[in-house]
Amino acid sequence: MAAVALTKDNFEQTIKDNTFVIVDFWAPWCGPCRNFAPVYDKVSADHADIVFGKVNTEEEQDLAAHFQIRSIPTLMIFRDQVIIFAQPGALPEQSFRQLLAKAQDLNMDEVRSQIAEQQAGTTTGTA
Repeated sequence: MAAVALTKDNFEQTIKDNTFVIVDFWAPWCGPCRNFAPVYDKVSADHADIVFGKVNTEEEQDLAAHFQIRSIPTLMIFRDQVIIFAQPGALPEQSFRQLLAKAQDLNMDEVRSQIAEQQAGTTTGTA
């Protein structure tokens, strides 16, 4: 499946409507972004169960600012509306596939529990 162009108009709904979304923040002038694009497209073709989205940071500066994107390409992975990965840099195909496998294997109940513990610790003033 081809990557979905994500904009400020469809980003939030895409995250809400899908359990697994990978977002590539990129720009047309970015050499590493252009080099990573074929890898992103190739891997996306093998994962029909995952939504692969692309945010053109030139056209969607508000989205890039909201997520504090300072370097591109930046990959961000959402599972159940939770950001579980965010890192700049283009990945080789094998590394990208390994990252996806780890993201798929993640126990989201444990992740939500850890987030709740962290939030409870910050609201009560304990660390």
